[in-house]
Amino acid sequence: MIAMLLMACSTPASAQADDAAKQRAAAEAEERLHQDWPWLGRYRSANAALEPATVPRIVFMGDSITQGWIDKVPGFFTAGRPDRGIGGQTTPQMLLRFRQDVIALKPAIVQIMGGTNDIAGNTGPMAPEQTQANIMSMTELAQSHGIRVILASIPPAANFPWRPGLATIPRIAAMNVWLRTYAASVGATYADYWGALHDGDALRREWTYD
Repeated sequence: MIAMLLMACSTPASAQADDAAKQRAAAEAEERLHQDWPWLGRYRSANAALEPATVPRIVFMGDSITQGWIDKVPGFFTAGRPDRGIGGQTTPQMLLRFRQDVIALKPAIVQIMGGTNDIAGNTGPMAPEQTQANIMSMTELAQSHGIRVILASIPPAANFPWRPGLATIPRIAAMNVWLRTYAASVGATYADYWGALHDGDALRREWTYD
């Protein structure tokens, strides 16, 4: 009985703490949208402190999927393989920080994974052609600096929890067809994460959280 009472008393406090943390995060994100929309400050210090690579460098540019790899395989990301993913970002934001977070690091190769949050409309509604134009611009910038490009497919997602009701499957499929075709047309490599991770049209269960 005592344990139940303690739990009853502690749960609201825990919930309040969670709510407060979410509110702080939302406020910080809102402030950043007005002061540093592409979040150029996210990796500025890390870029300045990056040690010279002892092997040809590959930069991983992307959104939360790319950012999350640091926690999964931290030993993989070294001075020679810097991860420059930022959660929630769309391709226009990635394009604006591409020079600072990719070109300035003088890599031999860049992998670009973006488009998930464009489909979700994280920074407003976006037509597929807008996403494609941003990816083309990043590719052209990289290639003009002698950087080889890997274009990553958008991983499978049956839905976006933060955008309920959005028809994700056909949009992801169409963008991946375009990415594959475009990569072949410009001499870039297409990395088929969708093919490796999908189960039908959704993410394979062993790669999900629930």
